[in-house]
Amino acid sequence: MANVLRSGPPFVFLLCVTKLISGQIQYSMPEELEHGAFIGNIAKDLGLNVWDLSARKLRLVSDHRKQYMEVNLENGNLFVNDRIDREQICRQSSTCSLSFQIALDNPLEMHPVAVEILDVNDNSPSFPKSEFSLQISELIAPGARFPLESARDQDVGTNTISTYQISANEHFGIKVETRRDGSKTAELLLEKFLDREQQSTFQLALTAIDGGVPHRSSTARIIITVVDANDNAPVFDHEIYRASLVENVAKGTLVTKINAADLDEGLNAELKYSFTSHVSQRIRELFELDPVSGEIRVEGVPDFEETSVYELDVQAVDKAPPGMAGHAKVVVEVIDTNDNAPELDVTLMSSTVREDAPPGTVIAVIRVTDLDSGEYGQVHCQVPVNIPFKLENPLRNNYKLVTNDILDRETSPLYNISISAWDGGSPPLSTSKFISVLVTDINDNEPRFRQSSYNVYLMENNIPGASIFAVTAIDLDLDQNGKVSYSILENQMQGMFASAYFAINSRNGNIYALRSFDYEQLKNFQIKIQAQDAGSPPLSSTTFVSIIILDQNDNAPVIVSPLTWNSSASVEIVPQSLYPGYLVTKVIATDADSGQNARLSYQLLEATDHSLFTVGLLSGEIRATRRFSDQDIITDRLALCVKDNGQPSLSSTATIFFSILSNVTEKSFERSDERQSEYFSDLNNYLIIILGSTSFCFLVTIIFLVVLKLKQDRNIAEDYRSTVCCYRRRNSNVRSYRRRGPNEPLNYTEPGRTEGYRYTVRLSPESSNSEFLFIKSSHPTLPFSDVDVRDTNARK
Repeated sequence: MANVLRSGPPFVFLLCVTKLISGQIQYSMPEELEHGAFIGNIAKDLGLNVWDLSARKLRLVSDHRKQYMEVNLENGNLFVNDRIDREQICRQSSTCSLSFQIALDNPLEMHPVAVEILDVNDNSPSFPKSEFSLQISELIAPGARFPLESARDQDVGTNTISTYQISANEHFGIKVETRRDGSKTAELLLEKFLDREQQSTFQLALTAIDGGVPHRSSTARIIITVVDANDNAPVFDHEIYRASLVENVAKGTLVTKINAADLDEGLNAELKYSFTSHVSQRIRELFELDPVSGEIRVEGVPDFEETSVYELDVQAVDKAPPGMAGHAKVVVEVIDTNDNAPELDVTLMSSTVREDAPPGTVIAVIRVTDLDSGEYGQVHCQVPVNIPFKLENPLRNNYKLVTNDILDRETSPLYNISISAWDGGSPPLSTSKFISVLVTDINDNEPRFRQSSYNVYLMENNIPGASIFAVTAIDLDLDQNGKVSYSILENQMQGMFASAYFAINSRNGNIYALRSFDYEQLKNFQIKIQAQDAGSPPLSSTTFVSIIILDQNDNAPVIVSPLTWNSSASVEIVPQSLYPGYLVTKVIATDADSGQNARLSYQLLEATDHSLFTVGLLSGEIRATRRFSDQDIITDRLALCVKDNGQPSLSSTATIFFSILSNVTEKSFERSDERQSEYFSDLNNYLIIILGSTSFCFLVTIIFLVVLKLKQDRNIAEDYRSTVCCYRRRNSNVRSYRRRGPNEPLNYTEPGRTEGYRYTVRLSPESSNSEFLFIKSSHPTLPFSDVDVRDTNARK
């Protein structure tokens, strides 16, 4: 942008430079432009056609109360709509801009626009007063300086005050000084002795000029009165007074006492002490000067860290009109005290550290500072000694926190480390900070089972697919390192791998039986379970699970003697042999189960003549209870039931037909007389008739029983097939009969739903009754804490 100002009527030639910065349109313009002044072409800078502005309803969106700018929708020009005063909008800020947005519809678009307001030199410097009065004794020597009030300019940058000028004269000059903030101050400098007789007053014009183009200025009038008679100024004992005090000293403490003398007498020698106008307000708040005694006392709280030396410009002015002043300087040195605790600046390199990190791994970098000086600023730092970390001190006041020992996340996963620092004061001041260091996991722990081996008691005829037990392994590691999976290690059982019998849930360790087990085929077996984590490399451990199959009453007794056909048997008896207690026959039955499930009892269900035979309850022996008489029928039928002692009890029935043989011998026929022969003949006829009738009835009965038996067998076969299907579906307790081997011992095991016992049954070889001599429990107590009996019947 370029501005050109000419004398006469002001003509402003404006060059606007448009920039698109990060999607934002930026213009520059000077302040104070007239209404309608051109700023830039929005349509061109947005790449739009002029006729689209109205169609898309272009509008300005601004947060300002005033609409300083507007867009001409006919040509797309952005122009000034209201007077822009930079000083009113941005005050004394070095940069000033107005921001708004261009909104378009169809489609909706928002384009940010920033207009930088450039300062123009539109404000002249101004003095707080238009006239200043000074009284200067004619006896003041050249070189004396008199501070003047400074002017103010609302413009910024080069447009603010750049210098001061004074009207031409031969006695006074002006000295301009630049402060640290860039502002200008002026002092009136006496260059030549004054002579009241020649000139008693001076009227000088003090002009403040800014740096704008063209320059602007403001003028104030200085009226100087030359005072006669008091021609001796006060003189201090020292040009510079030096004092020292400790920081944070109590209010009212005496710093020093200044003293000045005046050779005049009377009022011309009476002095008043004060700070000069060069003393800042901050120093005036810290120190107080007694105008009569010249004592300087502490008013505020001096701080060594704020500044170590204070310079106080003082003056002594006599009371004679006009007062003459003498100047001196008081230098106050502040002595440091230990009033600042050390400060810790901790830069955490990493908030986590692997538990296998080697000693010396850097965790944090620590910088310690203390605002105090000397021994107060000598800082020491440490961490607790009972942690696997230590501090290294490569540079003064710089430390490194490093690992000092092997870390174990499973023992201490998190460390809250206290870093303490203290200085060399007495007593020392200290500070501390806490940093948290998280120890990350590595795969250094293998899964561990709670037991090295387990015993599982499983009822036979279990439901395939049901859970029979669960193993659990604990891994102290985290995440993948502690994620345990379970598997069955292959070992063979009855020629097949364990995976054919069992499956395990790899996530929770539940063991499932894939088959239904038969106690009569398999009593116990052992599988090996492995638990392995998901670390890299993975770690694993194993355990053994011994599975003990418990017997269930799933086999009905089978009669093996006498030999039966369709549950029927026939026995022939010689009548002469029948006497009370005679052993007619013995029913022998076997049961594939064990224990109480195989303990059999015999019961007579039905008999043709209940008075002729008895059946031993436990032995199965059929004995005669009396002798055979001629009135007894020659055939007898007994229906027997053999049942086990299981719960529920299973049974089998058999029908035994006893045939009474003829007891007539050849000798008896030879000794018979004729009368007996005739009687025998008649009797024989009767017997033939009875025998024929009986045989016919017996034959009909046999045919009926055969037909009935065939029908029952067919029903049993159908029931068996449906039972097998149900067994496969429901895992029922119906099992096929397995005949015990000839050398297999009779082990009777009574499976309870909650208890299990094993019995050894011994039979007396001498007794034909085969009664139990004793029953001895081989396991009086069963450790049910390790027992997991899965009773499928109970589930059902």
